[in-house]
Amino acid sequence: MPKTLRYTLLSLREMLLSAGPFALLTVALLALTYWWLNPTPPKRVVLATGPAQSAYDEFGKRYAEALARYGITVELLPSEGSSANLELLRTGQADLGFVQGGTADIGYDDEGSIVSLGSLFVEPLWLFYREDAAKRLQKSPTVNKLAELKGWRVNVGTPGSGVPRLFTTLLDVNRVDASQLTLSKLEQTPATVAFLDGDIDAVVFASAPESVMVQMLLQTPGVKLLDFAQSEAYSRRFGYLTPVVMPQGVVDLAANIPARNVRLVASTTSLLAHSDTHPAILQLFAQTATQLHSGASWFSRAREYPSLEHSEVPVSSEAQRAIKNGAPFLQRYLPFWLANLIERVWLAMGLIIVLALPLSRIVPPLYAFRIRSRVFRWYAELREIEQHQEGDDSNVQDLLEQLDTMESKVEKIVVPLSYTDELYALRNNIHLVRKKLLRKT
Repeated sequence: MPKTLRYTLLSLREMLLSAGPFALLTVALLALTYWWLNPTPPKRVVLATGPAQSAYDEFGKRYAEALARYGITVELLPSEGSSANLELLRTGQADLGFVQGGTADIGYDDEGSIVSLGSLFVEPLWLFYREDAAKRLQKSPTVNKLAELKGWRVNVGTPGSGVPRLFTTLLDVNRVDASQLTLSKLEQTPATVAFLDGDIDAVVFASAPESVMVQMLLQTPGVKLLDFAQSEAYSRRFGYLTPVVMPQGVVDLAANIPARNVRLVASTTSLLAHSDTHPAILQLFAQTATQLHSGASWFSRAREYPSLEHSEVPVSSEAQRAIKNGAPFLQRYLPFWLANLIERVWLAMGLIIVLALPLSRIVPPLYAFRIRSRVFRWYAELREIEQHQEGDDSNVQDLLEQLDTMESKVEKIVVPLSYTDELYALRNNIHLVRKKLLRKT
């Protein structure tokens, strides 16, 4: 091996041995930070949606498709609706779920365990009734207010949907006892079939206009939609309700459906999540929400949703950043997994670097000490030989033999070229002690 390479490898080895403990400490801190921050999101999450063919079911499929591009599998968990979704979140059976304002019993106990990713869209309360039922029961083809429904057969949806609770609240403020109506709680599809067959006089939905059932009933002859003339008053009485107007002809311009503006009351649907859900998952869902719900619709203008308003629980900080600022800077140029990793650990890495920099200053002195100690440790033995030769009872020949042994060992010492002057100084000092011993012989 060439001598130059040998000295280089020697210097490199000593540097590694000197810096090794600090490098291991840094790696250990990084590993601890990675474990503590858990920057890698899970590959599977559960999203509670709603009944089949509902708007929640349709949006759930769109979220699953969007997150699949990031390697995240979204398992859709069908349910009866908002109330059921909230219970699934509480029990940990779902990570996220669609919940409509006012239809679920959200209380103070949920503020620490459930967060919101923003309001996604408005869901009007649709009350469809049969025109022939109105003629039979009201002697008029049109129903003008809820108080006129006494004696009607009305389907209000399953308890898990939350609509029965909301509808009962509206009946109460109209001084209508629920016992004065024949209320059924069928799911949307069988309720719609029974309604079209004439077995039910009216059906109540709380759904986005994208719902298949809503779209179909709006265009079914003989079916009318209740105009909530007091929609503004309802919104003043209940903070989770908003007055909205379905414009004339918005369903079908050619057929002019509806034939006039229809006033409705609506609540906002939020995407809620368990507070333990990974921050990266919350961020991805919030970003996807801005893509899916920012367009114009029957009841909102472009970029009006998702919104940070109308939330019954605290809004996640991840959602606030995503809705206000869009995708983080790094995600615009790097793969999601890498951008997320850097974003989650950069602050901790900065703290580790701040800690490691002062410690790294110890490495050069430690390196110098390790090299020079190879030379300096022989001075103790050389000094001992010199002290013995100054004594009267010393055996000069034995001391010379010790000195020769030490010199043979020193000749085998290898140090980097920058420290050879100290090695030669040691050998010169050995030579001086030998001269002193020889003068006594």
